[in-house]
Order: sequence, then C-alpha cells, then structure tokens
Amino acid sequence: MTKLNEIIGIIKDKASQSKAAILSNRATLSLLRATSHDPSTPPNHHNLSTLLSSADGPRSSASAAISILLHRLHSTHSSAVALKCLLAAHHVIRYGTFILQDQLSTAYPCSRGGRNYLNLSYFRDKSTPTSWELSSWVRWYAHHIENILFASRTLGSFFLAPTASPVREKKEERVSSLTNGDLLRELDSLVTLLEGIATKPNQNNNINGDYFNKNKLVDEVVGLVEEDAVMAVSEVSVRVKEFKERMGLLSFGEGVELVCMLKRLEECRDEIVACSLSVVVTEKGGGKRFWESVRELKEVAGKNVLCTEEEGKRVGRSQRRTESERFLDGKVVLINSVDLVRFPSSRFF
Repeated sequence: MTKLNEIIGIIKDKASQSKAAILSNRATLSLLRATSHDPSTPPNHHNLSTLLSSADGPRSSASAAISILLHRLHSTHSSAVALKCLLAAHHVIRYGTFILQDQLSTAYPCSRGGRNYLNLSYFRDKSTPTSWELSSWVRWYAHHIENILFASRTLGSFFLAPTASPVREKKEERVSSLTNGDLLRELDSLVTLLEGIATKPNQNNNINGDYFNKNKLVDEVVGLVEEDAVMAVSEVSVRVKEFKERMGLLSFGEGVELVCMLKRLEECRDEIVACSLSVVVTEKGGGKRFWESVRELKEVAGKNVLCTEEEGKRVGRSQRRTESERFLDGKVVLINSVDLVRFPSSRFF
C-alpha cells in the first residue's frame, strides 16, 4: 500500500508539473517542484529561490505567489506536501522581500479570537504510517509559523529575516522608547514563540527503526526552527535588559505580568535543552548569562510586587489624599515628580 501511494504521488507530481510547464506559469512550476509528495526529501533550494524570485516586481506578483502557495497548502491531503509548503512559507519569512512577507502576513488578518491562522490544528494524513507520523510535524510546524506571524506583527517587523536584524545597540534604542505595556506585549509574543518551539515532536518516535533520524525533510525543518530559537532568545535578552532598567517604574499589574512571563520562559528552558534546540543559547557562556539574567529579573520583579502589595495593604482608604488636600497656602505640593511624568526607561533620570 505504501509503494502504491508513492507511485500515485509521483504521477500526481509529474502531471501537475507538466500542466504548469504548458501554461508557462513560472511560480506554480517552481512551487510544485519544491513541494513534491516525497516524504523524505526536502525542497530543492534552487526551486525555493526561484519561487521567491518569481514574486519580485509589483505587489500583484507577490500576491499571486502567496495565493498559489496557500492554495497548495490548504488543498492537499498529503502531509509531505503540507510540510514542504510550510517550509516554503518559512523561507518567505526568512529570505523573501518585504512585499512578499507583507502579503503572507496580510493573508491572515490578526483577530482577537485566536492565532490559528493556518487552520491546520486538526490536520491528519492517514494514508500510510509514515504520513500519519509526519502529520504531527505539520501541526507543530504550522503552529510555529503562526507564532512567528503573530510575534512579527507585535514587534512591527519580520525580526527573523537576516536583513531586518539591526545591531544590538539599535535594538536597545528602539526598545527603550516603548511604553511598559508595549514592551510586555512584545515579550509575551516572543515567550509564546519559544514555548511553541519547545513542544517539538519527538524525533525518536519513529516507525521503521530510526527512520526520522534519517529523514532529511524533518531535519531541514528542525534546523530552521533551531535558528529561530537562537534569534528569538536574542530578542528576549534585549527586553530583559530593558526591564531591569525599569524596575522602579512598573505598576503592580505590570510587575505581576512580567513575573508570570519570566516563569513561563524558565519553564521553557528544560524543554528547549531536552529537544537539543538552540545549542548556542543553552550551552555556551552567553546562554548561561542569559538564563541567569532571567532568573535575577524574576526575583527582583517578584520582590517588588510583594513590596507594592504590602504597601497597598498599609495605606488605608482614610489616608488617601483628595484633590483639595494637595493645595496648601496657595502652593501646589507635588506628591512625586515621577507620578506626573513617567519616562519609559529609568536611564533618562
């Protein structure tokens, strides 16, 4: 049955590619070649590059290329084809032009109802045992792409693209200008991205011996996601440093939010290490310093939250000042200058 399905897949690939060649549709042909039914071979990088270059030019070309890609993704019942379509979308995020990235992002308008943009949470390919196993990778990888899109919208750019990565000093300058609320939202989206990465399917959960350890398609996907983890942790590091500068300027609610996010981040650590993800981040000295800074910030933020809570209990309703009590002998008594003008970062004091 498995051999029969492989033969059917090869026939489908040949027929689709022949039709696209006759119609002289360059984008469709390169996509079909990159997303064949072979469950073990990753897309040829030349075909992916051709797909990206076919979208160069006006916005209409980029829109057409993304439309073809998403139609292929949602119309297939093959886990191999779906996984390769997601890999192609990942390449758009990492290496595509701004117009191409924008078309991918706007294809799934952000809604408050959830983040399941790709609608692949229930994807199942029951045709073969191999396809069934690959289905779990499709669901996980689709969720990862969704988290990237959500985080990119929150940060205002496709931060995983090499061309969109400014030097650390410029990142810190941008982050220092954000309000506490915006900074918390950005950190939350990045922590969510890392949480999703940490739920990677078990590669040892194979079917035929060590099949998945030799599956080049899965290895290609895992390699790209590991690189994403390194870059995501770098973004988190910049925001952790900024929050250290703002410790005295966070409200009680903001402090509670920050502590909860840092706890989620620490809970991710063991899963990331166990999955052998982000080796640079977790094993080298820089990685150890990062996790130490996360722990230190969580402890300081937690103490501040407790102190604020205790102070609030001590101050009763009877001690609250009214507006009229602020004026004594015609002079205005300022309670605290920081109460009137609150800068986003304490480095400006």
